[in-house]
Amino acid sequence: MATNPSDSSMNDRDHTLLRNEMLEILRNQSIHSVYQPIISLKNGTVLGYEALTRGPENSPLHSPLTLFSYAEQEGMLYRLDRLAREKAIHGAFLARKNELLFINISAAILYDPLFVPGKTLEMLEAHGIQPGQIVFEITERSSIEDFSMAQKILEHYRHQGYRIAIDDAGAGYSSLQAIAELQPDFIKVDKSLIQDVYRSKTKEAIMESFVSFAQKLNIQIIAEGIERQEELLYLTRMGVHFGQGYLLGRPGTEKAVVAPELAESIIQQRKIRDNIGSAWTIGDLITATATFDSKALISEVASYFKNNLHAPGVVIVSNDVPVGLMMRESLFQQLAGQYGFSLFWNRSIDQIMDKQPLIVDEHTPVENVSQLATSRDINNLYDLVVITSKGKMAGACSIRSILECITNARMESAKVASPLTGLPGNIQIHRELSKRLLEKKGFSVIYADLDYFKWFNDRYGFQKGDQLIQYTADVIQQSLFACGLPHDFVGHIGGDDFIAITSSDEPEKLCKEIIRRFDQGVRLLYEGDDWLYVEDRNGNKVDNAGVTISLSLIICGTAESVTLEQISQASAKLKKMSKEHPGSIYHCACIGDGDYV
Repeated sequence: MATNPSDSSMNDRDHTLLRNEMLEILRNQSIHSVYQPIISLKNGTVLGYEALTRGPENSPLHSPLTLFSYAEQEGMLYRLDRLAREKAIHGAFLARKNELLFINISAAILYDPLFVPGKTLEMLEAHGIQPGQIVFEITERSSIEDFSMAQKILEHYRHQGYRIAIDDAGAGYSSLQAIAELQPDFIKVDKSLIQDVYRSKTKEAIMESFVSFAQKLNIQIIAEGIERQEELLYLTRMGVHFGQGYLLGRPGTEKAVVAPELAESIIQQRKIRDNIGSAWTIGDLITATATFDSKALISEVASYFKNNLHAPGVVIVSNDVPVGLMMRESLFQQLAGQYGFSLFWNRSIDQIMDKQPLIVDEHTPVENVSQLATSRDINNLYDLVVITSKGKMAGACSIRSILECITNARMESAKVASPLTGLPGNIQIHRELSKRLLEKKGFSVIYADLDYFKWFNDRYGFQKGDQLIQYTADVIQQSLFACGLPHDFVGHIGGDDFIAITSSDEPEKLCKEIIRRFDQGVRLLYEGDDWLYVEDRNGNKVDNAGVTISLSLIICGTAESVTLEQISQASAKLKKMSKEHPGSIYHCACIGDGDYV
């Protein structure tokens, strides 16, 4: 059995053997790195790899946690850390110039006099790696005592092009302080917050907070320890940027290949998220904005602003493609200097324009543009957002119009959404069904309601009843994410009644998935009770093992004659049929024209 270096009962002989083992490892450089991929939760591509150090096989110091803990205890941490960095860089196999290599460093290493950029830079150049591809992960478990000094050291590295990550966020003592003081490029959220996040409202709320403030600070979130499909779907839906874990790829020594079905699932879930509540696109907010050719004289633009006092800015174009932005205030600030007019008056506008304005396609959801716009530098926060159509100049919009649009949309949504589940209510459901019928394309409607919900509510109380309603909402949404399409819809009719509208070619598969997920998890709400019977609304005993779910599937063809009334009547008939059978079940009917069976 391996000796635990932190065991206080370890005798002198064991201590000597372990110290000799440590010295032998350093002398022979007998550690190696394995590399775990970090995957984009937007498109399923590889962002980069985290280098993970391993000690010799069959050694009590094989585990990295044991290895580094003992090295720190014995005053050998600096030597071990330098060796680990060398091994990580030496074995790296970055496939593209934009792939990143994440290297773990302890906070204590920042004060190593030999922890200097020159040495690391030499190793990188020898292996064809740029400093911009290296991310130093500072583990949150080793506290930083002097943030002022750490800031200076890390700023020096940033100037060289290196990036910074805070590791294990949420697992230790000073996550928020480290994030606030060091302003990292990445936050790696500890596995303890990721595990079963889809079952824990507390973990979900914490993750949503991480994502929210990370967007405001222009920081990227990496979720560690993803091992289940449900965790991946939940995190993707929440807007987490990247993921890492056994589900996405185990540590190894070869280039990672993301399974096509996994990448497709990630892309689909992100599309669903991006379209939730995004009925408005930025194209809806386009306003006509003056344009000038990139070679137009600065004097021409200045004259335009003088004659158009309410114009906040103009877009600079080349062959009708936006290439820059010139805001009124910025132009006159530059001209107001001592030699402003003489220096700039007869020069072309492309010499002083903002060459990196925010340019978005007209179909981008307003919510997405808002996040991009508000994460800009404070000096550009209120600059116009340039909008294109098929790559060509279409117009622009102001931050004010974007924020007003979002505020109005959220107020409208809040008025009609279910206060318990947050899902769209009856007004939005009616709109969605009407829109689908006007499109004259095939779609399917699934009505869901719970059997013996009143019995459950009476037996366990209203709080548990609310949990069951929320659980059902989660099941339907997760099933739609797994088997549906990006523009599918879920609504809460009221009480224990829900509706799903899908364009999937396999709606029956979706019904089976809802039933599977519901039956699999509902027993967790019974507090350990086993039920052989339940009671109906009249108090009569019915042989049933608890609450079940009944589904009515209506497959709507493309005929113009299909109406909301037909859908409603078909649903009522199917619901009655489902209620006559015990257990979770679905019944199906087809209305209108279409190639359905």
